Order: sequence, then C-alpha cells, then structure tokens
Amino acid sequence: MQKIIPCLWFNDTAEEAVAFYVSVFHRSRIGRVTRYGEAGAAASGRPKGTVMTMTFQLEGQSFMALNGGPTFTFTEAISLVVDCKTQHEIDTLTATLSAGGEQGPCGWVKDRYGLSWQIVPAALSKMMQDKDPEKTDRVMKALLQMQKLDLATLTRAHRGKT
Repeated sequence: MQKIIPCLWFNDTAEEAVAFYVSVFHRSRIGRVTRYGEAGAAASGRPKGTVMTMTFQLEGQSFMALNGGPTFTFTEAISLVVDCKTQHEIDTLTATLSAGGEQGPCGWVKDRYGLSWQIVPAALSKMMQDKDPEKTDRVMKALLQMQKLDLATLTRAHRGKT
C-alpha cells in the first residue's frame, strides 16, 4: 500500500476526470467512491448523494480525487510527470491529454480539467545527468525550443549531431 497519496481537488468533475485518466493510462483502475451525505452536503454546499471522493490508480500510482467546489483550482506549481519510452507514446499522450486543454513549452500540457502534465522521454533524465556539461547544455537548448518533446532531436543534441 502506498503511504502518500496525492489528492486532486476538482470543482465538480472528479468522476468525469477520473474516468478520463483511467482510460488514458494502462494498469489503471477506479477504487473507492464516497458520496456526500447530509452533514457533508450541508458543510460543503455539494448536493447530497453526489461524488465526494474517488480513489484511483494510474500505472499503479494511487491518487484521490475530491469534488470540493470552486475554492481551489490547479496551477502549474504541481504537475504529473509521465516518463515515455517511445516517441509514439509521447505523441499519443500529448495529443490525448491536451485535447480540450493546451500544449505548453518543454513537453508540458494542461488537460481539460486544468491539471498540468509533463510528457517527457524517459531517456531525458539520463541525458540531463550526463557528466559532460556541453552535452547537457546542447540538450537543454534543444528542449527549450520545443513544445511536444522530440526524442530523436534530443538524442542528436546529446550526441552533438544537429
């Protein structure tokens, strides 16, 4: 069992968002669903019987979603990083997660619910940890020119082949 579980605060779209996220990622599932009872509905202003929280897993990582009302919204201060093995995976996840949302620089996307994701090649971490500062600088310069990340271009930059 995972000791620390991120909780994602939605206004009233937790159920819709969770269903979307579970459809996007493999090894994913919806867990427990709790609903607002009388006391919770009175305290929150949410209708009695509507979804209050949902637990779910994406690729084995546990999360909780809360329909907490409009008090808080997502910012880029928190993002979910997705390590991708292939360019196809980068392309697919970027397109799917940004549909109804937006693509940003350096592999960042914001989904239709306002949650920020970083769609990155798994190999990028190794490239950026290279002991040769010229290699890491070339990779960073290439990365800063991109929206959706291009694994082949980053690999060429790392190797010094532009």
